[in-house]
Amino acid sequence: MMHESHNDEVIEQLNRQFALAGMARFEPGEGGLVRLNVDFPTAQADIYLHGAHVTHYRRHDSPPLLFTSACSEFNRETPIRGGVPVIFPWFGPRSGHPSAPLHGLARTRKWSVESVRISPDGVVACFTLASDAETRDLWPHDFSLRYSVTVGASLGLSLQVQNTCQRSFTFEEALHTYLAVGDVRNVEIEGLSDIEYIDKTDNQARKRQKDSSLRIAGETDRVYLGTQDECVVHDPAMNRRIRVGKEGSGTTVVWNPWIAKSKALSDFGDEEWPKMLCIETANVVDNAIELAPGQTHLMRARITAENL
Repeated sequence: MMHESHNDEVIEQLNRQFALAGMARFEPGEGGLVRLNVDFPTAQADIYLHGAHVTHYRRHDSPPLLFTSACSEFNRETPIRGGVPVIFPWFGPRSGHPSAPLHGLARTRKWSVESVRISPDGVVACFTLASDAETRDLWPHDFSLRYSVTVGASLGLSLQVQNTCQRSFTFEEALHTYLAVGDVRNVEIEGLSDIEYIDKTDNQARKRQKDSSLRIAGETDRVYLGTQDECVVHDPAMNRRIRVGKEGSGTTVVWNPWIAKSKALSDFGDEEWPKMLCIETANVVDNAIELAPGQTHLMRARITAENL
C-alpha cells in the first residue's frame, strides 16, 4: 500500500512538472511501473521510465508499429520484452564478464525525465541516465545518456552518449526495435545487399549477403557491419512497408528467434515469433564507438509505416 501511495505521489509530481494537456500524461503502467502516455493528433505511444522503454507506438490511421510480448515481465529487476529496449554499453553478453547482465545496464534502470514538449514533428519526450556507484560496479566509466523520443507521423529515437570521465572509453549501443509484422515468414527486407554480417546462429561466422533482399526462413540473428543505409520491411500480410532510417549508426541487427528459441525464452510466448521482427539501429563489434573525455556521440533512428 505504501508502495502504491509513493507511486501516486511520483506520478502526480511528474504530471505537475511535465504533462501536456490532452497530449502527454504520466500514469501507472503494467506491473505498477510509471509510464508516459502520449496521445498526439497523429499518433499514440507509451514510454516507461524503466529503461526509457517505448512499448507501444501507432499512428491513429494504422495498426501498432511495435511488438511487445504478452509474456513480458513488467518489474524493476528485468528488462521489458519487446518495444524498443535501449542497449548500452555492451551488446549481448559482456566479453570476459559472464555474470554481467545481457545487453548492458541501461534497459533495467529507472531514467529521469528531462522534458516533454511539442515540436513541429510531434511530442518530444527526453530522458536522462547518468553513471553512479551501481553502474560503476558493472562498467567502470562515467557517462551521461540523453534519449529523445518523438511521437508523431513517424517514431523518432535519438540516443546521445557523453563521456564524463577523465579517460577514453569504448562502448556498444543499440535501439533494439521489435517491429510488429503480419507473418515474419512472408516479409521481405531490403537495404542489406552486399553487406558483410556476423551470423550468430552459425558460430559467429562472417558472411556476405548476396541476395538483394532478405527473407526469414528460420532462426535469424545477423549483425550487419559497416552499413548506414535505411532498411525497408515489406509486409504483405499487413499491407504496409516499414522504413527504418538511421544516422550515426554503422550496424544493423536483424533478429527473429523462430520456434525453438521462443520456447526457451520465459518472457516470450511460444507462438509469438511469427508476429515480430527486430531491425536494430546499432554500433557494435567492429563499429563500437570510442569516446575521448568530454566527447559526445549521437545515434538516431526514424521508423515510419506506409501502406502498400
